[in-house]
Amino acid sequence: MKCLRLTLSMKHFQFISRTWTVVNNNVVKASGDMMSTLKSDRILEKISLNARFEKPYQKRNKICYGKCRNLYNEDMKRKIDFVMRKNRKDPFPR
Repeated sequence: MKCLRLTLSMKHFQFISRTWTVVNNNVVKASGDMMSTLKSDRILEKISLNARFEKPYQKRNKICYGKCRNLYNEDMKRKIDFVMRKNRKDPFPR
């Protein structure tokens, strides 16, 4: 029983540690805070992806595309960081 409680508490830890308070009956602000937290934790994205059944080939394509996108972004970040360095020798001397 103790192991079951531990797994449940660890599984839902992100929800237990989050509490949004409604101050002066301002429900709109509290719900906006909640939505921004859910967006930053990417929970809404996970929910929308699991809303419908995803065919196996679509899932494979999505995973492959994500890997390629991450490689591209990493390479572009490295190139941009290289170009933005200031203390480097001029590659095209006059």
